[in-house]
Amino acid sequence: MKKGLLLIYLVLCQVYVYAQEDAWVYLTDKDNTGFSISNPPQFLTQQAIDRKNSQGIAIDNRDLPVNETYISQLKNQAGITVMAKSKWFNAVHVRGIQEDIDALATLEFVDYIDFANSSLNRSASNSNRQDKFEIEESLIDFEYGGTQNQVEMINLDNLHLSDYTGNEIIIAVLDAGFPNVNTMSSFQRLRNNNDLLGGYDFVDRTDNVYEFAGSNHGTKVLSVMAGFVQDQYVGTAPDASYYLFRTEDVGSENPVEESYWVEAAERADSLGVHIINSSLGYTVYDNPNYSYTPSQMNGQVAFISKGATIASEKGILVVNSAGNSGNNSWQIVGAPADASKVFSIGGVDASGAYSSFSSQGSATQSTLKPDVVARASSTFVIDQFDVIVNNNGTSFSSPIMAGAMACLKQALPSVSNEQLKQFTRMSASQYTTPDFMMGYGIPDMQMALNLALSVQEETFGELKIFPNPVKNELHIQLPSDTDTTLMIYDVLGKLVLKKSFNSTYQKINTSSMISGMYILRIESSSGSKTFKLIKS
Repeated sequence: MKKGLLLIYLVLCQVYVYAQEDAWVYLTDKDNTGFSISNPPQFLTQQAIDRKNSQGIAIDNRDLPVNETYISQLKNQAGITVMAKSKWFNAVHVRGIQEDIDALATLEFVDYIDFANSSLNRSASNSNRQDKFEIEESLIDFEYGGTQNQVEMINLDNLHLSDYTGNEIIIAVLDAGFPNVNTMSSFQRLRNNNDLLGGYDFVDRTDNVYEFAGSNHGTKVLSVMAGFVQDQYVGTAPDASYYLFRTEDVGSENPVEESYWVEAAERADSLGVHIINSSLGYTVYDNPNYSYTPSQMNGQVAFISKGATIASEKGILVVNSAGNSGNNSWQIVGAPADASKVFSIGGVDASGAYSSFSSQGSATQSTLKPDVVARASSTFVIDQFDVIVNNNGTSFSSPIMAGAMACLKQALPSVSNEQLKQFTRMSASQYTTPDFMMGYGIPDMQMALNLALSVQEETFGELKIFPNPVKNELHIQLPSDTDTTLMIYDVLGKLVLKKSFNSTYQKINTSSMISGMYILRIESSSGSKTFKLIKS
């Protein structure tokens, strides 16, 4: 009898939980907020304004805060709980029974309502909840140089030697929790340099992000970039500055976490953050009515993916783990890594071989996914007890690359985020033969830097050579019609092309050249000049 009553109780609880729906309420306007895009210091930090100005990004209506009067009225509606808000979407995430949420449509400031359960929108797939974090964990006896592999694999050590260590680059880490970061010796250097800028817990709505909230995942992710233990451990961007935002609730899987993520990205934007690292992904939910299908992983459907796209448009370089679904039924890259503007990172092992758990790309996605890969198998991380351990998961290949991109961005402050990503792809091990498992392959950060330094339009007096990188046709513009000789050599010094001409403008067919780096030399009676030429 007791078992029967317990079963009835559990069923009723489940019915009650599923009766509570999640939805985004989109608002009509941002009138009467007291803010104006003509006065951005009212709602953006100077760091954010400067970052946008440096990239030619306009401050627009999306930057304005949501009307708090509208939010207050929503909170006062019967049966409605406001969970999150988004200025970029001018939307509020609410929870309640369907009837109470539908009733919000009668409010004059409500534009439309989008239920997480798409079937309620009159316009999903069942799957077991995944482990989207690390696959396994084991303590190790650390040996000196243990972190060298994950740094040297992407040739980031050469950037560090050039003093490109992420200095003056601000990274926001969006994750599940950051216990003990404020006291661990592994982050002492970070704190001493005043590079731990603070953070916020969007799940529990508190400034304290350092208490244990069910997961130490964020602490480990941060350690990959910012951890430092003398003679034992160095993160990929030890001199960058960091904001820590908890957006993931490990106790359940619900689309409100997407809204927390977007809120955090908006906060990061307003604070002038340069890079977001997100080792999170969303595909299926506890309530199967909210779950996505693999065909929806196209960057256009998931709320979080659309938010990540706006973050990119606002000038933030968004780096996200591809996911750990490579060897299960889901398999493909999830949201927000599915968005075309998100730099999606897959995983390899210490030898550079594909990690079988790393989520794969799909022909249904608008761009090749993942973009590149880094070490995800037995990656060296530091847990909340200040112990160096090995963990598996693309959760850790993502911060390896986020830190690397911070170093590259420091070296190339005037280069756009899209260009930084493209130079990194071009440097990768299988740039000419990409696939859905490793994308463009393992990047070479020193080569990415070299590519960026060599591809600006080359000038010598009034001589111009463009485009660089070149595909099929190279254009040469000369200051006069003097006799000129052009020679192109490969990296081994072998002459691959030679042409003489005496006109002020020439087109050179380069279609027969294989992809890679070349040396181009121009000689004339007025002098000579040597350039780096990239064939893409």
